[in-house]
Amino acid sequence: MSRIGALQLRDSVLDEGSFISWDTPPLAVAANADYQRELASATAATGLDESVLTGEGTVFGRRVALVVCEFDFLAGSIGVAAAERITAAVARATAEALPLLASPSSGGTRMQEGTVAFLQMVKIAAAVELHKRAHLPYLVYLRHPTTGGVFASWGSLGHVTAAEPGALVGFLGPRVYEHLYGEPFPSGVQTAENLHRHGVIDGVIPLEALRATLDRALTVIADPPGPPPALPEPESPADVPAWESVEASRRPDRPGIGYLLRHGTTERVLLSGTERGEAATTVLALARFGGQPAVVLGQQRVVGGLVGPGALREARRGMALAASLRLPLVSVIDTAGPALSAEAEQGGLAGEIARCLAELVTLDTPTVSVLLGQGSGGPALAMVPADRVLAALHGWLAPLPPEGASAIVFRDLDHAAELAEAQGIRSADLTRAGIVDAIVPELPDAADEPMQFTERLSATIANELHALRSMPDEHRLAARLRRYRRIGL
Repeated sequence: MSRIGALQLRDSVLDEGSFISWDTPPLAVAANADYQRELASATAATGLDESVLTGEGTVFGRRVALVVCEFDFLAGSIGVAAAERITAAVARATAEALPLLASPSSGGTRMQEGTVAFLQMVKIAAAVELHKRAHLPYLVYLRHPTTGGVFASWGSLGHVTAAEPGALVGFLGPRVYEHLYGEPFPSGVQTAENLHRHGVIDGVIPLEALRATLDRALTVIADPPGPPPALPEPESPADVPAWESVEASRRPDRPGIGYLLRHGTTERVLLSGTERGEAATTVLALARFGGQPAVVLGQQRVVGGLVGPGALREARRGMALAASLRLPLVSVIDTAGPALSAEAEQGGLAGEIARCLAELVTLDTPTVSVLLGQGSGGPALAMVPADRVLAALHGWLAPLPPEGASAIVFRDLDHAAELAEAQGIRSADLTRAGIVDAIVPELPDAADEPMQFTERLSATIANELHALRSMPDEHRLAARLRRYRRIGL
């Protein structure tokens, strides 16, 4: 496939005429005559003095720093001079508090410089990590091809990582594999599309859509929040039996996290875990609710979609992303329960639930949890402990589905409705117990009025996020910890 050049990438993303180069003449490195000829030939072929260009420009008026590889310059390989240029650019972006877009296209380490070049990945990774620890966005766009140490360092550290369609992306270059093992690397593995399916990267985006996608991401990550929308007129929630709520929460046409993202948010950027496999029970996205930016972490109801350890690891990624970007986290709970299988046990399901629970309750960024539907078992508990907890009228929370509780207590399934009532699982009971802060009405059922319900829910989330932003971090966290210390006392 044809390759996207560094200048083409730069000009496709930035506002016209806005680029300012940060490059200074590359460091002189030890080079024999053959290597000197290769460098001169690469410069003549590309018009560039190294395999990477750096600088800044604007994207719809926002200042953004840029680090871009040129594959046609010695296969985009990274030696001492290129690494120093990248590291200096990352450090400058950090010092000037700029979002950073990196776009590798590289075979990895520059073989002409040997092990010294190999070790350059350490300082690049360190600079990127310090940029992220400053809570500044680091966005990566992988171009064809990206392999080796570049992919295994700064190419894999993005808050958000996308790749061009059809790009070869992998750790071990297929030509190296074939020479080492005497057979071709399995086809279709090292492609952008396959890595997206497996949740390794967040998206496959053609170059012509990259600028708009970057704009949406920066709208959430970097732009200030707007005023919240007006809250709907408060209504007294209907007093419905617990079992009625359980049945309503299981309706296949009930609006879920996908519907909420499509119709209740703007500037959506879907991240990994939204395609196939076990992680399909977890949706991760950047989005705005009524002008309020957030990382959105949602459980997705799918047929047979019980939550396993992989889905919970994706949930923890969402928590870490919110903390790193200093964005609020909105957790949407809608799960029939945990996967009960040998694979889940061996995959560390209990430990993943524990880590989710511990990380969420101590997260140092505003948090809102939403009981959208079913809230069954450990995977639901792991996403509850937020600063504010909302519930749809028919949302519920229980240690087990009511049928499971009936099986334990009565050794049958016939007492499920009775136990649902007795255990206090419905939204009204959870509010009285101090677990839920506000109930979003369903009139009478979200499945019968999906758009109106979603508008109410989105406006309620937006107003909660707006209020939480005004609280000092230490006060907010202390109040959260006090709240969960006192439940049931």
